Amino acid sequence: MTLRKALLAATVLALPVAAQAQPVSGLYVGAGAGLNFHQESTDSGFKADYKHPGAAAVAAIGWGFGNGLRAELEGNYRYNEVDTATIGGIRATSTAGRLHQYGVMVNAVYDIQTGTPFTPYLGVGAGYGWLETSKFRASVPGATVTSNDTDGAFAYQAIAGVGYNLGAFVPGLTLTAEYRFYGTLDAKLDAEVRTGGPNGQVIDSGRIEPTNYNHSVLLGLRYAFNAPRPAPAVAAPAPVAAPAPARTYLVFFDWDRADLTARAREIIGEAAQNARRTQTTRIEVAGHADRSGTPQYNQRLSQRRADNVAAELVRQGIQRNEIAITAFGESRPLVPTADGVREPQNRRVEIVLR
Repeated sequence: MTLRKALLAATVLALPVAAQAQPVSGLYVGAGAGLNFHQESTDSGFKADYKHPGAAAVAAIGWGFGNGLRAELEGNYRYNEVDTATIGGIRATSTAGRLHQYGVMVNAVYDIQTGTPFTPYLGVGAGYGWLETSKFRASVPGATVTSNDTDGAFAYQAIAGVGYNLGAFVPGLTLTAEYRFYGTLDAKLDAEVRTGGPNGQVIDSGRIEPTNYNHSVLLGLRYAFNAPRPAPAVAAPAPVAAPAPARTYLVFFDWDRADLTARAREIIGEAAQNARRTQTTRIEVAGHADRSGTPQYNQRLSQRRADNVAAELVRQGIQRNEIAITAFGESRPLVPTADGVREPQNRRVEIVLR
């Protein structure tokens, strides 16, 4: 079996590792829906409680910078029905109406990489939100307060959630579950006081400025357009009579380093010993790097790593003319990653005895 086929087989067998989440890099979209819990709204002499739960929905388009940080533009909607109200210290005998909320937010979100399919994240947002009272009424003895108005105010929110990578099924797809605290400054909504019921004569009018605080629980999906695709599985060819299979040895390096560790020298010594024992006719030494630097720098770094391994083989008794040295930079990762990711398994030199 060739080295490439062996690596592909190892990738298929290591599915949990391949399914680990990678930082979002580039354009993405997301959406979520769930429940909204509106805190009691208060103003001077006015209180309103809402039926729970209400509804909430969000949609966003954003950009990931490949280092865990994301920026996004979001549109949102929330809905709650009025439950009870108190006016001037008197509890309303009957209430009705709905509160609609619309908002446009700019969010900054940070993904916390765990090396697993789960990615917790935290975020904050600021923008503008509109409150709309629809057919609101609250009746007290002798009068009814009504409101059908819309006003906007500065909006803010805090976000805490976790994503689960579904890239094993759809590359770039993530399932999200999150909590959001959303609020606005006090909006100014027109209200009227009528005699009797909601259709009575208007005897006074003014504005209420209710507080507006919301707690939302959402489930959603996020799709990143340029997420790394997993290497396709390749069916193994039918066995044929062939010489003894090549032996492969992997020598790993610390980040941005080309010097050999004690463990690396042990592996190279084992390769040299087996090369002499099996009368190897050719030794291939191939250097690689992860994607945390520029392609040009990684090409040079992989060349230095390959040269150092070849030099150690010569020191162990292998003739220099028996060694073929190549450097692939970041072009042949053992573990596919997004650009800028430090992946230890990609910082390596492969020694192949043929």
